[in-house]
Amino acid sequence: MNLLHFIRWPLRAALCLLLLAVTACVPPRSSRVTIGAKNFTEQVVLGELVAQEIEAVTGQPVERRFYLAGSYLCQQALVSGRIDGYVEYTGTALTAILKQSLPPVGQREAARVFATVERLYRERYHVRVEPGLGFENTFAMVVRGDDAGRLHLKTISDAVPHAPGMRLGVGYEFEERPDGLKGLEQTYHLKFKGDPRLMDLGLLYRALGSNQVDMVAGNSTDGPIRALNLVALEDSLHYFPPYEAVPLFREDSLREHPGIQIAMDRLAGKLAADEVRQMNDAVDGQHRNVADVVHDYRKSKGL
Repeated sequence: MNLLHFIRWPLRAALCLLLLAVTACVPPRSSRVTIGAKNFTEQVVLGELVAQEIEAVTGQPVERRFYLAGSYLCQQALVSGRIDGYVEYTGTALTAILKQSLPPVGQREAARVFATVERLYRERYHVRVEPGLGFENTFAMVVRGDDAGRLHLKTISDAVPHAPGMRLGVGYEFEERPDGLKGLEQTYHLKFKGDPRLMDLGLLYRALGSNQVDMVAGNSTDGPIRALNLVALEDSLHYFPPYEAVPLFREDSLREHPGIQIAMDRLAGKLAADEVRQMNDAVDGQHRNVADVVHDYRKSKGL
């Protein structure tokens, strides 16, 4: 046995011990149902709603892994089994996760987009796309109510002649998304004053309210739209694809926990956009506890 062997054998043994230690540190998949959510208010509201409904059906506690930073991390958590399900939006799933091109304008019907998303999740990831919760949360170009009245703005098309004098504020993701700013400007022939101001989503309405910007790319169910007397302009050319809120669940999780499907059937079609807007505002504007807001909503619906 030569010297090289004596050097290599301890090294191999050390590597094996290191591998065993690392493997032992990886947490096992929880026996409880685990629900995820992205890092903004509506997602936490929807995650809490799904979690509470599953708990009501199964009588078992549900783990919550909320405030995951965006669709990509939620998707990775889902396919790796760190979460069993979360709520996604069909337009986001189509473009950001499944990397599909947007259908031509005029061919973006909700049913068509849902069918494509449902098939690709099933084929690629063994994930079931559940029926929608009953509302869409589409991107919305939002202006101050006073400006909407003064300039007679009801649609994005109405804003086109005024855009060269308007400052735009957008979130970081909206600037880069295939269904985001670039396509919007091309579709509507929009030209704003200067470059758009990029900021965290939570700062958009503060910037609009303090006159730092004149239009923001928000979401149609954002609570501040109602609370701050803002106006979401109608997408008159139907640029944005449908963004139905749909729960996504691993197929093996549904087999292991059949109560999940019962809970999702109970929630299907239950939520109206204005109800979601009210819950978002109760959390953001009134600073109420998310669990309490969701509990009160479920009680009002007889759930």
